[in-house]
Amino acid sequence: MADPKGFLTTARELPTRRPVDVRIQDWKEVYEPQEFSHLQKQAGRCMDCGIPFCHMGCPLGNLIPEWNDLMWRGERREAIDRLHATNNFPEFTGRLCPAPCETACVVGINQPAVTIKQIELRTIEEAFKNDVVVPQGPDRLTGKTVAVIGSGPAGLAVAQQLTRAGHTVAVYERAPRVGGLLRYGIPEFKMEKAIVDRRIYQMQAEGTRFRSGIEAGVDITGAQLRAKYDAVVLAVGATSWRDIDVPGREFTGIYQAMEYLPWGNKLGLGELPEGAPIDAHGKHVIILGGGDTGADCLGTATRQGAASVTQLEIMPRPTEERPSSQPWPTYPMIYRVSSAHEEGGERLYALSTEEFLGDAEGHLRAIKIVETKFVDGKFEKVPGTERELPADLVFLAMGFVGPEKSALLSQLEVELDERGNVKRDANFATSAEGVFVAGDAGRGQSLIVWAIAEGRSCAAAVDTYLMGETQLPAPIEPTARPLAI
Repeated sequence: MADPKGFLTTARELPTRRPVDVRIQDWKEVYEPQEFSHLQKQAGRCMDCGIPFCHMGCPLGNLIPEWNDLMWRGERREAIDRLHATNNFPEFTGRLCPAPCETACVVGINQPAVTIKQIELRTIEEAFKNDVVVPQGPDRLTGKTVAVIGSGPAGLAVAQQLTRAGHTVAVYERAPRVGGLLRYGIPEFKMEKAIVDRRIYQMQAEGTRFRSGIEAGVDITGAQLRAKYDAVVLAVGATSWRDIDVPGREFTGIYQAMEYLPWGNKLGLGELPEGAPIDAHGKHVIILGGGDTGADCLGTATRQGAASVTQLEIMPRPTEERPSSQPWPTYPMIYRVSSAHEEGGERLYALSTEEFLGDAEGHLRAIKIVETKFVDGKFEKVPGTERELPADLVFLAMGFVGPEKSALLSQLEVELDERGNVKRDANFATSAEGVFVAGDAGRGQSLIVWAIAEGRSCAAAVDTYLMGETQLPAPIEPTARPLAI
């Protein structure tokens, strides 16, 4: 193990966030550098448990105690080798994953958990800094070809695994640049896009081919894909957003979060010299939805100079302690404060939107809300609690309901399940021969760590389909579910 007394003598410590008044003036990541010696002490808190429940909390099965011990000893090259053994993109998960591994940490039973996520992030960043992350092309080519549709984390994981197995892989992305929601949905202050680019460069050097600005099903048909490639993998995500059906939805000023966030990213990257089409500067902003996407909208609106930002959630405010109904090692629903929440705005709970109110010209001016209570499995309005909140802009951040019902899905004739996701069997295969599905398109909206795990497992299934056998790892089955109640 690492330091035998580390969990007793060292307190949990995370890197310091830059001062709020400084970081809201730019779009850079919010954390200050952490001394490596401090990180080593954090890695030394790992108990190297006989049964490491952190493995159960992580869909990728990351070898957490092993690379914790290696980082504590300063063996950085060996640590990244163990980390890359299970995770293609630790620089993504180290920034964006909510760390279910930490809520399953044995130290976390009666004291703050090991800072697994930060150790993971620093391990990969040290590797990039020391030029340890290099292309790992195949020894030989198989002659088999694969099309991956979508360049989010699941698609990238599929593509990298299959490329390294010797197949010729082309990734199709309808957006102008590769990365999916990693590029267009995650704000720059959570993950700078240079982080995505450097991994894409590695994949290109390994042999993966990227076809951006091409919409599968439109610019190239499903029939053409099946004729050109030996296998097709759908990694299109669950981008069909949930809407709200209340009076006044037609007023100008109401947008989906994913209509807003891409413009914020482009503005932060200096790609919009004339400004963003949806700009919160000087406006009263309401965000419907209390999750991470809502927090991303909050941080973006704050940086754009909004007059006020209010985030509404229909559920009651979570407790700050783990609920008894969600015992260790499950992932608990507790009150969490992201960096965006520190920067301003207000969070209101147990509220439902009754109506959008507009002016004579059809522009949004306010929303009408009412307090709610949860009774017998459903929300009930509290009489006499109706009120109005001024609103120039409303962003809907209420999650996603499945993949878009695109022309491609119809052309490939894949079946959907009862939830509207692409139906697949135990081998990630759809109802169409030679067509597979990975990530949110088959699972439904989920976490980045699940997307990468699905991508790795789907790649193993595709390799088996093409070659009759595989040496690629398959960390999860399609039916696997998070360690939660």
